[in-house]
Amino acid sequence: MYSPEKRSEIMSRIRAKETQAEKIAFSFLRKNGVYFQKHYARAAGKPDIALPRKKKAVFIDGDFWHGKTYDKVLQNRPPGDYWITKIKRNMERDKEQRDLLIANGWQIMAVWEEDIKRKRTREETLSRIMAFLSV
Repeated sequence: MYSPEKRSEIMSRIRAKETQAEKIAFSFLRKNGVYFQKHYARAAGKPDIALPRKKKAVFIDGDFWHGKTYDKVLQNRPPGDYWITKIKRNMERDKEQRDLLIANGWQIMAVWEEDIKRKRTREETLSRIMAFLSV
């Protein structure tokens, strides 16, 4: 366990924007001539990639922060642990925001950052994003 000061220091180093996965996806889309808005603030949840006129949004979710490894975190931490509470709330917020977007006529796609960063799944994931935005 970390002291509140140490946890704050660690958390301050984590970026919400311009992650490695986002940079890879943004570069790929630009090279393929796709015009998009980054971190579109006018839509619930600030989608990482948005096409407002088509009402399409793509979220590039961090594996840890958005719950891909939530079951593993549950196994390795005591009940009521800070991280369990934090990740659970993140997942609930994601669902609320995405439900709101869908209710407002948006189509959404969510991908895991790991699938973009990992070379063996990168091409397929980027192609799925491209196909989603192109339709």
